[in-house]
This record gives sequence, structure tokens and C-alpha cells, in this order.
Amino acid sequence: MSKTFRLITMAKQVISRVRGFEVDLLDLSRLTSEYGRVIYPCKACVSTAMPLCHWPCSCYPNHAMGQVGDWMAEIYPRWVAAHGIMIVCPVNWYQAPSSLKLMIDRLVCADGGNPDPTSTGGKDPKRAKALELKGWHYPRHLAGRVFSVVVHGDASGVEDLTRMLTDWLTDMKLIPAGNSAIVGSYIGYYRPYATSHDDFDKEKAFHEETRNAARSLVRAVKLLRRGELKLPDESLRDPRQK
Repeated sequence: MSKTFRLITMAKQVISRVRGFEVDLLDLSRLTSEYGRVIYPCKACVSTAMPLCHWPCSCYPNHAMGQVGDWMAEIYPRWVAAHGIMIVCPVNWYQAPSSLKLMIDRLVCADGGNPDPTSTGGKDPKRAKALELKGWHYPRHLAGRVFSVVVHGDASGVEDLTRMLTDWLTDMKLIPAGNSAIVGSYIGYYRPYATSHDDFDKEKAFHEETRNAARSLVRAVKLLRRGELKLPDESLRDPRQK
């Protein structure tokens, strides 16, 4: 059993005990363990023009290439339905695991993507460029949700990945659920991988930090639902939309 899954179980137990809360566990490791489970890579339509990147992504299915069964078709609605997001993951070579990175790339459409594919005639670059130059409003389709992040590693990269995930979520105008909601820690620092689960068992403080990240998320969601989560800059307009 992965250490990440053990941390997720701790967080899930905290959240599930709270009345009015339901956990929708998106286990991206299923990409490695289930036949036919796939998230296709982003085609970077946004690099041509923002309105060419549709929300949700319309690049798949591509039947001519046999690119069907894209899991993102199910994942987009799950992000939309969530009041709070909690990401728990390890560091893989200074970066997010490839399964998580695939989802992150495909969520680019949530940050300024075009909700009306007819406005660009599907994937017509000229119409998309004209629409952006006319004045694009860069809608943040997931803005206002709250989040927490828990990252673990064994030798290096925890700080960088924690910051990257936090920056990515805040760029999409999601709201951190407090200082306790952002956690990064090492397990068995530079110790053998073979004893990493023994080292994990000893990291009681990290276990509690993970639970606190879940508790912070719950409290932030409660404030959000009551309309009491107020940000000092929420009425300001960003002069640099993208």
C-alpha cells in the first residue's frame, strides 16, 4: 500500500466524520493499475489562442487516432461539483507524479478556457485569435473553491512541489484553506526505501499535520458555504488577466 494512500485514508477519516460532508476520492493511481484507464496529454491549444482552448476540453475523443475513453470527461464534472479540493501526492524526481501532471495540464482550460466551442467554429485558429484580440475575459471556471495540499518525499523536492501545486491552484483563483492546509514533509530522509513504511509509522507529527490540513479544509468549506469566507482583494480587478 502506498504511503500516499495511507495519508489519504487519514484525511478521509477526518472529513467523512463531519456532518454534511462527502469525500469523492479521485485516485489517479488507477491510471497505472486499470486496463484502458487513460488521460490523454494536453495539445496546448491555448498557445495559439486562449479561446481555442475549450472548457471543458474538446480535443478528445479523437476517433481517427483511436484516442477514446478519456478519463478527463468524468474528472471535469467532479472538480466542478467539489466545494473543497485536497491534493495528496509524493515527489517524483522534483515534480508531480506523471498521473497528476497529466490532469494538471488538461485543467488549463479551467483557467480562461472558452465555454462556447461554437464561437470558434470548433478548432478554427483564425476565429479564436480574432476573438481573443477583440477582448477575452479569461473566465476562471473553478474560482472560489478552497484547497489544501499535502506533499511528501524522501530526499529532495518537497518544497518546490508544494509551492508549485499551491501556485497552480491559486493561479486558478482557488483559495488556500489556511496555513495548516499547506503541508510538505520528508519521510525517512535519505534512509533506505526498503524501510520507508517503518519510517512512515514513526512520523506521527506528519500524520497529524495531514489531519490538520483536512480539518482546515473542512472549516474553510463551512465558511464558504455560509458566505463568510471573505478575501480582502475579492472586489479588485486583475490588470494582468493572463
